[in-house]
Amino acid sequence: MSLIEKSGTFALGSDTVKRLGYGAMQLAGPGVFGPPKDPAAARAVLRLAVASGVNHIDTSDFYGPHVTNNLIREALHPYPDDLVIVTKIGARRGADGAWLPAFSAAELTQAVHDNLRNLRLEVLDVVNLRIMFEPHGLAEGPIEAPLTALAELQRQGLVRHIGLSNVTATQIAEGRRLCEIVCVQNQYNVAHRMDDALVDELARDGIAYVPYFPLGGFSPLQSSTLSGVAERLGATPMQVALAWLLRRAPNILTIPGTSSEAHLKENLAAAELRLPDEAVTALNGVAETGGV
Repeated sequence: MSLIEKSGTFALGSDTVKRLGYGAMQLAGPGVFGPPKDPAAARAVLRLAVASGVNHIDTSDFYGPHVTNNLIREALHPYPDDLVIVTKIGARRGADGAWLPAFSAAELTQAVHDNLRNLRLEVLDVVNLRIMFEPHGLAEGPIEAPLTALAELQRQGLVRHIGLSNVTATQIAEGRRLCEIVCVQNQYNVAHRMDDALVDELARDGIAYVPYFPLGGFSPLQSSTLSGVAERLGATPMQVALAWLLRRAPNILTIPGTSSEAHLKENLAAAELRLPDEAVTALNGVAETGGV
């Protein structure tokens, strides 16, 4: 048994993946823009992740842009049969690295073909539609038009499954009326728990929830609480944050990212970290102390 099998598994579309995966965003250059300083090291991290048992990699062609997908292809193609690569569309990068919406049917179609070409795939396992009414936060607004365009690409056989990213509960309900949604990707962690009810609702319906920024949005007081628990357990704050997510609900799939082999090994070791009840109680109180 590989270490991360202790994290358990959950359905992601028509596949079953280990609940501890890998996010490729940090393999791009600073600000997720441009190439990394050491592409060979980035490819080594990807190979180590898969060799360690990871079978769920999260990426996007707007990381770089094109950088992380090219690295994934160079490092891992031809891909293992059980590897699920999840990508996302709905944004593009400006010349200055700005994150810009790219919602039109033409832009979404181009994005799917870019992902297919750079990953060297004939069909994408899962494509998340990232909603960009606000570049770095949630905002209400209709998603029927872009989601219908993505569903058409699914009907053409270019996409197997559809997910949503950076969405509100209202938008998820709208999306589920239009097509099958297999996963939701939002910011969520021990300090940022606005999606608590949503996580439980999706768990009841067998839909995966994929939180990003497991250490994002912490105040200094919250960080000190997390660090204190980690110190008592002889673990890192990231390991504790990941262990809390894995314990929080069975449908949570974690995708911690790093460009370091050492940090990758540390993150994957969270699979065997068991939080005692007193640690969970302390961590559950973190959100009540106020975030940033």
